[in-house]
Amino acid sequence: MRVLHLLARFHRGALRDYKCMPWLLSHSAVAKGSEIVKDPKFILGGATRTDICQGDLGDCWLLAAIASLTLNEKTLARVVPLDQNFGPDYAGIFHFQFWQHNEWLDVVIDDRLPTFKGRLVFLHSAELNEFWSALLEKAYAKLNGSYESLKGGSTIEAMEDFTGGIGEMYDVKAAPDNFYEILEKALKRCSMVGCSIDTSSAAESEARTPFGLVKGHAYSVTGMEEVSYRGRQVQLIRIRNPWGQVEWNGPWSDNSAEWRSVSPSEQRRLSQAARDDGEFWMKFEDFKVHFDRVEICNLTPDALEDSTAHKWEVTIHQGSWVRGATAGGCRNFLETFWTNPQIKLHLTERDDGQDDCTFIAALMQKGRRKLKKLGAEMLTIGYSIYESPGRDGHLGKDFFRYHPSKARSKTYINLREVSHRFKLPPGDYILIPTTFEPHQEANFCLRIFSEKKAITEDLDENVAIDLPEPLHPTPNPQETEEEKQFRALFEQISGKDMEISAEELEYVLNAVLKKTKNIKFKNLSLISCRNIISLMDTSGNGKLEFSEFKVFWEKMKKWISIFLQFDFDKSGSMSSYELRGALKAAGYQLNNYLLQLIVLRYSDEQFQIEFDDFLNCLIRLENASRVFQALSAKNKDFINLNIGEFINLAMNI
Repeated sequence: MRVLHLLARFHRGALRDYKCMPWLLSHSAVAKGSEIVKDPKFILGGATRTDICQGDLGDCWLLAAIASLTLNEKTLARVVPLDQNFGPDYAGIFHFQFWQHNEWLDVVIDDRLPTFKGRLVFLHSAELNEFWSALLEKAYAKLNGSYESLKGGSTIEAMEDFTGGIGEMYDVKAAPDNFYEILEKALKRCSMVGCSIDTSSAAESEARTPFGLVKGHAYSVTGMEEVSYRGRQVQLIRIRNPWGQVEWNGPWSDNSAEWRSVSPSEQRRLSQAARDDGEFWMKFEDFKVHFDRVEICNLTPDALEDSTAHKWEVTIHQGSWVRGATAGGCRNFLETFWTNPQIKLHLTERDDGQDDCTFIAALMQKGRRKLKKLGAEMLTIGYSIYESPGRDGHLGKDFFRYHPSKARSKTYINLREVSHRFKLPPGDYILIPTTFEPHQEANFCLRIFSEKKAITEDLDENVAIDLPEPLHPTPNPQETEEEKQFRALFEQISGKDMEISAEELEYVLNAVLKKTKNIKFKNLSLISCRNIISLMDTSGNGKLEFSEFKVFWEKMKKWISIFLQFDFDKSGSMSSYELRGALKAAGYQLNNYLLQLIVLRYSDEQFQIEFDDFLNCLIRLENASRVFQALSAKNKDFINLNIGEFINLAMNI
């Protein structure tokens, strides 16, 4: 649990965001709860659905989630700790708890709320002296950076932040035949359920239909019941408008004739009353005709009551997309798709009485709403699932070229989270989370909710070095013509001592490499040349003899060959996304973290690596590897530091 303190006087920052509402700035009063009314209460008569009435902020999606939250006392008590009030020990602060990417945050706020002419401007309760819901909205705004950041969103997003649950979205018009049972089961599991009507244009947003429903508006589903009506059973669904008013006026609405044929005891069981409180019943068949979207938030085991019949098994994986290294984009971009993070999913236990394993995979991008005020938008994300080929290690480009996916997210979409329910046979699978376009950076959280236990692991490479034994200079009794020319060049540069210093090495390498065909080369620095001498100098005199220089030259020719092999477009530079394969060909198997570190250091803004940067990278890696091997051989305790940690340390020096 972490306590989050973002803004000391958050209300002022929030009002600054409302330049689009000058009347609020010029006439509002930011007042303490005790100044708004004489007898303020935190919660009055229990936290209920009627305590949620929308104000002038376009956050109906959040309010619909809060209404659903009130249906589960245990979940509500976690988000809204009930041991706080305006009593004798009141200190002017409140705290609320929200789930954020696998941890619960405690958000502390003061009691100041935006008002206009003594009335709350944003979320408020039907009871004028009840403030828990308004304070909850303020805490959630603080969590996301401002009230402004709450304009527009998906109900499922807030539901997940209240529960740590996982969301599913249904297209009502294409829902399965047992959709009523799915919703009924969800509510019995204490899942949170929301619904909405699509709009065809921005002009239709919050437009009212002839039946009293509002388009582009978030509603809560608060009940599912069957009622006896004229000798037959009718399926009903109860829905709440967070406005606290404006209701369905069709069959089974508050004052409809259908209720006259239902016994008073049955009406009491359904809590049916003709009040303009925003809550109404409607026939389920009518619901399917008039509504388009349903969002279900399945709760984690720790959010459910102990008596709940079914609990999900939960597995969580954290990761990131890094430009130039692991941000490969979707399968449309095959050349980089394989560089995305790869997560192995083990499904071992079948569902009870079934042949397959049921699970929900949910991919969430982290922290994007908080960046909204900086102009950042939600990225378009999704994922693909492949059958595992049965080998460990990061899968290469050719695997995805020749193997189709077994399953995938329904679509790539710019929501905070993309989720879908799957049924697959037991076995091992590879899940690839991606953005739609390559080169887009973000952190992500992948969650697997399964009927039975599932196991995930990062399909990352173990750091391993596979270098040939260092070549020791040996005299060759008979030189080839090429070697004779090479010796003549060496003698010309080295002078009488027949040894090359770092300065001389810098001159010769830059002169030769700049003339080498098919590679782009800027410049090799003096420090790089000193590193080369450190690598190749077997005598310890700080210079290279001819035989040592010849060994290095052979090594460099091999590195040039590898560089040209992975320069797929023959541009003279290598894509940073190909660096993993190029380094592996040179003997270095690196994990994602080290690869990202190297890409950040050696690639340019277009994610290209020229040969001098590739050469510098290999020299540093080989120096670090040789030092590690030498120290490990001399000191057994040194092995406690693994090769990956040592390379990380060496690359940062």
